[in-house]
Amino acid sequence: MPAPVSRRSTLRLTAAAIAAAATAVGTVPAVRHAFAAGGPGPGAGRRVEGLIAKLTLDEKVSLLHGADDPDALGQAGYVPGVPRLGIPPLRLADGPAGVRVTRHATALPAPVLLASAFDPDLARRYGRVIGHEGRALGQDVLLSPMVNLIRSPYAGRNFETFGEDPLLAADLVAAEIEGIQGQGLIATVKHFALNNQEKDRTSLDVRAGERTMHELELRGFEAAVRAGTGAVMGAYNKVDGTYACENRTLLTGILREQWGFTGWVMSDWFAAHSTAAALTAGLDMEMPDDTCFGTALKTAVRDGSVPERYVDRAVRRVLTVMDRFGLLDGTPPARPERDAGAGAAVALEVAKAGATLLRNEHRTLPLDAGRIAVIGPTGALPFVSGAGSAHVVPDAATSPLDAIRDRAADPVVYALGEDLYGKAFPPDALAPRLDTEAQHVAAGHTWTYEGTLTAPEDDDWTLLIHYSGTPTLRPKVLLDGQELFPLAPGYDEYILFGGLLSRAPDALAVRRRTLRLTKGPHALHISAQGGDRGQLFRLRRITGATRAADVAEAVTAARAARHVVLFAYEDATEGLDRGTIALPGHQEALIDAVIAANRRTTVVLNTSSATSMPWLRRTGAVLQMYYPGQEGAAATAAVLFGDCDPGGRLTQSFPADDDHHPVAGDPHRYPGVDGEEDYSEGIHLGYRWYDANGVRPLFPFGHGLSYTSFAYADVAARWTGDGLDVTFTVHNTGRRDGIDVPQVYLGPSPDLRLDQAVRVLGGYRRIALAAGEGCRVTVRVTRRSLSSWDPHRHGWALGTGPRTVWVGASSGDLRLRTRVRVTGAASGAQ
Repeated sequence: MPAPVSRRSTLRLTAAAIAAAATAVGTVPAVRHAFAAGGPGPGAGRRVEGLIAKLTLDEKVSLLHGADDPDALGQAGYVPGVPRLGIPPLRLADGPAGVRVTRHATALPAPVLLASAFDPDLARRYGRVIGHEGRALGQDVLLSPMVNLIRSPYAGRNFETFGEDPLLAADLVAAEIEGIQGQGLIATVKHFALNNQEKDRTSLDVRAGERTMHELELRGFEAAVRAGTGAVMGAYNKVDGTYACENRTLLTGILREQWGFTGWVMSDWFAAHSTAAALTAGLDMEMPDDTCFGTALKTAVRDGSVPERYVDRAVRRVLTVMDRFGLLDGTPPARPERDAGAGAAVALEVAKAGATLLRNEHRTLPLDAGRIAVIGPTGALPFVSGAGSAHVVPDAATSPLDAIRDRAADPVVYALGEDLYGKAFPPDALAPRLDTEAQHVAAGHTWTYEGTLTAPEDDDWTLLIHYSGTPTLRPKVLLDGQELFPLAPGYDEYILFGGLLSRAPDALAVRRRTLRLTKGPHALHISAQGGDRGQLFRLRRITGATRAADVAEAVTAARAARHVVLFAYEDATEGLDRGTIALPGHQEALIDAVIAANRRTTVVLNTSSATSMPWLRRTGAVLQMYYPGQEGAAATAAVLFGDCDPGGRLTQSFPADDDHHPVAGDPHRYPGVDGEEDYSEGIHLGYRWYDANGVRPLFPFGHGLSYTSFAYADVAARWTGDGLDVTFTVHNTGRRDGIDVPQVYLGPSPDLRLDQAVRVLGGYRRIALAAGEGCRVTVRVTRRSLSSWDPHRHGWALGTGPRTVWVGASSGDLRLRTRVRVTGAASGAQ
């Protein structure tokens, strides 16, 4: 656990840290500026003030909103500079798991998989890769990392963040930002604040309460500020009735007055709702356009409704960060060359380190000799990332099937099991006959078909269109007069871009529609336009009969094999929450059928978040891999065959089903009622809620198995005046080398007259031990972790008195216990 440091010291990057960053990412050109957050050099303030004095109002305003990039690189945003004064433009790229531009970049594992390693140093190296590649790919600002906590298992972006615990999230976001900015790329922590779901995210009014915000959601953001983040992104939602991007309590009261943030605040894309209210509250930049901070702002200044000093304040914040990163001194730092090999090495390391073994019975894993059956669509496809802002175009990505075949000494067979993209129509299904597999429409032409689709029996059909054109050119398909694939309104049409289900393996866009067809003929009309470039499309189908055949093939393969590795998926995306934690499609039926045929079945989960597993007790093993990045196949194979120990631990509690978790059964908690959502669980988020309510999760926070075993002993805890030192022994009692993550939990303070959790995470340590090796471990617990936010005093209160300390392998597997007395001042700065 990193020792606490002052804000001033975190804002300075040492030469040693810069050298370490360069070593981790490959050969980096000499660094001339103390990027990390370092403070501007002597005279930098004078330089910024001098520029402000020379800027016209039009030029000032141009620095406070997004615009079209005349030389776009596929990034998310662009702010034009002021060439006559030597102010360069800014290019802003998405990047929670790699730099999202049109060019290739390293597709790192999803942040939730990174977090599963419980390793801030690894998060720092993860950040270095992104920072280095962002600079190499022409970017100046990274729109990441995300540090909103996982509150609901349904939230569509749970894979983009770290987990449900504020301490772990704070440690990891600070380390990642240090890594990103150490390479000269400005980091943007997001989404400030309480953007914990995608449903109704642009209008939802979140009511959390002061204490809940400070103890849970805000801890990660404060850690990001202390780590020197250059920018903060305001959230879409409202907080206590006011949009986050014009919420003075958040943007000024907390962010600047309490925490001392000196960077700039930008809106999320199209999240600005006002001009004067937003600017005066503390929003400095509107993205991606100028709806509120363009002409409207200039008019407001000229008519006196917005004093120009607020414009100057926002410009000063932007220019100060630019100067801090060496962008204003006339000789901006040279951009490095991208090092794809170094990025791939870190991607592989992270995927191995975060691989989380949830179950392993009867020595199912590691795989030993014998025939292997690989089953499931994501077994034969590289499932690299979730959709939306996190989608990255990698140099290459292989499939788990290929990686397993490369590693296995015995035959490996494959069965689809669950069809994602459909099968060709049989020749007699359409009259007149039509080849639906490869219809090409020439540029400028229109193609039409009128015919009949005959269903052989009453059945559920999923019809799929694969097409190469834009959404507006998507072929129109009408069945019995009903249009199957209409253009969705607004942003809904694009929320699946880049996801597993929205793109076929050959990169054609995919849309699907499921409906019940009765036996007999159905009128079919298809029309397609070639547009300017021509278009290729195909029409496919999935029926009950084809599904049964796929399952039967999988069962046959499973029976003939010693081992089965079944890959299960869930395709999450920005902009859309899940409706259930159950696996989508017909995967549960597939798993049931395969397990019945072969009990030595390992289920590998490529999912975004918690998953229910009614089939769990009949499996041999379950391996959680989330979205493992471009090296995910190699990492998965390495874990399956025991080439490395599964080193991950859950950063979120896995509920048993949709009815037993913190927001279940209460629409006021999720998804909200009449536009308002109440965080009435208070501080009891995640594992704290399970403990408080006596509900047993499917898997607890911190859970994860090793291929060896560990024993803990001899715990002692000592109060040092500003925290606890918790010391204990860990011994590898097995026959293999392995990874362990012992965790320290703290009980409530008897002296605080506040609602407190049964226990909270106070610290952790990731350790590697050889077979038979033991070591003495000390975990530092900070004063902040021993404190609670007092809403009456509006500050932190130290939880004094006798405190229980546990050491365990998870929040549900506590093996050691001791008591320690905490003394000292009851409140003050933490």
